[in-house]
Amino acid sequence: MRYRDLLAQSREDKEFQEIIKDLVANPEVQKMKNFRVHGYTTCYFHCYSVAYYCYLACKKRGLDYKSAARGGMLHDLYLYDWRVKNSHLRPHAFTHPFTAYQNAKKQFKLNWMEKELILTHMWPVTFFTIPLCYEGIILTFIDKKCAFYEFMSSLRYRFIRAAHA
Repeated sequence: MRYRDLLAQSREDKEFQEIIKDLVANPEVQKMKNFRVHGYTTCYFHCYSVAYYCYLACKKRGLDYKSAARGGMLHDLYLYDWRVKNSHLRPHAFTHPFTAYQNAKKQFKLNWMEKELILTHMWPVTFFTIPLCYEGIILTFIDKKCAFYEFMSSLRYRFIRAAHA
């Protein structure tokens, strides 16, 4: 599926919308729209993309697609701009899963898998937090794939803008 077609398809998917309805309505989750990740993509859209792709992949494989979608939507709920100096204390890549988990558990009652998905999504960067379920492995790779695509899209946009300047 083309990335730009994601919103149109996901909005038509009533089951997916029902699964994440309470998450996307939450004011703290809405704050993710104020932070950019991987170029020009907002943290909210990145998480939404990861959630939808995890939902599709896990549903196709007969896995817990509901927890995968919810964990995907919350996996980057860290709520700070990691590009700003002193916005966080330690290297973002290593610490943001725990920050996202702390924020998510304040807002929602998480099941064990949602907790697992949030805390382990940065493996292998955080080599000490290995995913313990198939859904965690799927989310980890989908997160990397979406991040790569978002970064490459921002480079393409910069090159096009520079060429027309």
